[in-house]
Amino acid sequence: MGFLAFLLLGLIAGAIAKAILPGRQGGGWLGSLICGVIGAMLGGWIGTALFGTGVDKFFSLSSWLLAVGGSLIVLIVWGFISGRSRD
Repeated sequence: MGFLAFLLLGLIAGAIAKAILPGRQGGGWLGSLICGVIGAMLGGWIGTALFGTGVDKFFSLSSWLLAVGGSLIVLIVWGFISGRSRD
């Protein structure tokens, strides 16, 4: 997957993760992009370690699920670090 496709995957995955997780997360589209890219890298690492598949193809369901799952993990960890409540 190319660099721009990975950025687009991260942006969309971060936005989906922010929509799934209740609460108020700031950051706008740049925050979604950063969360999604870090989440896609984390999801790809976890997917490779556990399932033998990573984030390698843009139009692959496993890539999207791993990227969104990783983004959710990043948002949860960021919520714990920043001390924000979910209301």
